[in-house]
Amino acid sequence: MHLHHSTLVLAFAAVTVFASHVQAETYPPLDVLLQTETTIIGQQLIYPDGTAQITVAIVSMEPGEVTGWHRHEAPLIAHILSGELTVDYGTDGTRVYREGDTLVEALGSRHNGTNTGEAITRIFVVFAGAADVPNTVSE
Repeated sequence: MHLHHSTLVLAFAAVTVFASHVQAETYPPLDVLLQTETTIIGQQLIYPDGTAQITVAIVSMEPGEVTGWHRHEAPLIAHILSGELTVDYGTDGTRVYREGDTLVEALGSRHNGTNTGEAITRIFVVFAGAADVPNTVSE
């Protein structure tokens, strides 16, 4: 089943509005990890044009491993399952993420991640992209 881009945006907006009005006492209980209209460096969220495509993955990085400079062409939501990740955003600064942190990654902006912890870093990621648009581009 393929969803049109505007359908995905409307569905996302509906979930966001619903989530913002749900209390912990509702059934089922909702533990909101993050609710935002911007990326981690303050950019407004935008979605690529085309046939909507959701990609869900777990990224695993060994201690000292580096992603290399790259950018994302689709919104990426990340939740740090374990470990520590330091991301250099160039002129937008450096941030350190640890187990339990949730973020919307920078969009279209170069950055480089390094596992600066002593153990494997595992990151649950969700890309809200489009079928013909790369989620990640190496630079």
